[in-house]
Amino acid sequence: MTAAPADISPVTQLSLRQTLQRGRVRGTTALLGPAFIAAIAYVDPGNFSTNFTAGAQYGYRLVWVVVLANFMAMPVQFLSAKIGIVTGRSLPELCRDRCHPAVRGGLWVQAELVAMATDLAEFLGAAIGLNLLFGVPALPAGLITAVIAFAVLALQSRGSRPFERAICFLLLIIFAGFGYQLVVGGTDTSAATAGLVPSFQGSGSVYLAAGIIGATMMPHVIYLHSAMTSRRVQCVDDHDRVRLLRFQRWDVIAALGLAGLINLSMILIAAHTFRGSAHSAASLSDIHRGLGAIIGGGTALAFATALLASGISSSSVGTLAGQEVMSGFLRIRIPLLIRRAVTMAPALIVLALGLDATQILNFSQVVLSFGIPFALVPLVLVTRSRAIMGSFVNPRWLTAAMVAVTTVVVALNAWLLSNQF
Repeated sequence: MTAAPADISPVTQLSLRQTLQRGRVRGTTALLGPAFIAAIAYVDPGNFSTNFTAGAQYGYRLVWVVVLANFMAMPVQFLSAKIGIVTGRSLPELCRDRCHPAVRGGLWVQAELVAMATDLAEFLGAAIGLNLLFGVPALPAGLITAVIAFAVLALQSRGSRPFERAICFLLLIIFAGFGYQLVVGGTDTSAATAGLVPSFQGSGSVYLAAGIIGATMMPHVIYLHSAMTSRRVQCVDDHDRVRLLRFQRWDVIAALGLAGLINLSMILIAAHTFRGSAHSAASLSDIHRGLGAIIGGGTALAFATALLASGISSSSVGTLAGQEVMSGFLRIRIPLLIRRAVTMAPALIVLALGLDATQILNFSQVVLSFGIPFALVPLVLVTRSRAIMGSFVNPRWLTAAMVAVTTVVVALNAWLLSNQF
């Protein structure tokens, strides 16, 4: 183990002006990318499970939850990016320096538990995807996923851009897969519009709503986004920071907008295809079979391909986030192989025992939902602090909006606890 700070990329950091001198197109695209890495976590296999389950069981009723979750995520990820740009440090690093040791330790422990819940969803999803596409048995599929994830992470040795391009390519595969399914399968536009009106249907719908939010707003990428922007581009003054924040704002809008469309497509497809159908959507395998039987083999293939791309990409991003969390909170880095072995262990146990992967996926997303406030509260406290952010401190209206987002998440979790126990 070493106490060295984490590095997102070994490539020499360029200034904003040097980056923009590459030309309008190359310079602009070079400033985009961190939000697309974060966006992968918003369309991981947990989203497949919760969104399809919600659509199959409740039709279009929870469309508003998917839309709300994605809109809430945009300011969250932008503020995380802003922390890195303004302070040159990640959110975990700031928490380490400013929190009581007991608080710091508690934040780290819960962040690690969330990372394991995240890995659980990612590995299970990728393993199921490999099984659906190639018939690979569950446990070997999980091990193959680990190898592929390491290969994607190895691209970082060549700089941040190759890794980002690989993740963006996988994100586009997911988008294309669900775009194809939506076009071929169709949807009920009027019912989908009615689903934008907030409502629940019993405690089961609230449970799934918490799962949708847990699958959409991911605590580990709130930490990761600040780390990626903290060392990506060098700003020499506040004028540079203002310009860079403008680029990051569009980065977040584009990336999370794309992720939002994917999530919306999932619940629309599920509601139109499975609600009232004799075909089950109780598992990802059932969904794959149902899509093939109801719409056609092309949609089943698109679903399985998107699921595999999601599992591989989110697994790589999750490992990177885990490194940043440990390095930030504890100033400790461990080899990626060891970290990957520890965090993937629960998923491999589930695969080896042949447990119900979809039910465990849904449960893991609810666990993630309980972890969100532990990332949101430090995010709000840091960005509202003039001592840390200087002239870039949040305006009061933005702080109020973030408090409202945090309150919604906490209230959903409290309601869930009161109804489950």
